[in-house]
Amino acid sequence: MSKLDVKMNKAADKLSVQMAGTIDEDVDFAQFDLAGNQQIEMELAGVKSINSCGIREWIKWMGTAGSANITFANCPKVIVDQINMVDGFLPASAKVSSFFVPYYNDDSGAEKNVLFRYGTEFQEGSVMPPQGIKDDEGNEMEMDVIEAKYFKFIKK
Repeated sequence: MSKLDVKMNKAADKLSVQMAGTIDEDVDFAQFDLAGNQQIEMELAGVKSINSCGIREWIKWMGTAGSANITFANCPKVIVDQINMVDGFLPASAKVSSFFVPYYNDDSGAEKNVLFRYGTEFQEGSVMPPQGIKDDEGNEMEMDVIEAKYFKFIKK
């Protein structure tokens, strides 16, 4: 039994796919047909984890999309890590429209995920992080990633 919830909504020539849960060896992407769509938007904010078996199934599934333009939206850190590490995780015809960056404050221990959007906080080849990210108590927060590694997919 898969621990992944997938909702698909087709409107005109665009397929919206919303995912939540875990992508692992139990996932059966065969039931979710990507073929024949011009545009596919993958809403990934709800993805909590992915393992090596899930990565293999994901890459095979993405291959079924053909030449569709694919957009990855609201990518959590677990997805960004795979985009950066696994060749083919982000298909050649795909773009990332938005992704989350973890921020942290040492003193308060506060954590926050900040959404970076294409054209605002990043674009092809460059990142423009927002200034003055604060936790709920007003403490200044800093990125909790190694920027050279985390933003690697943008610089390609």
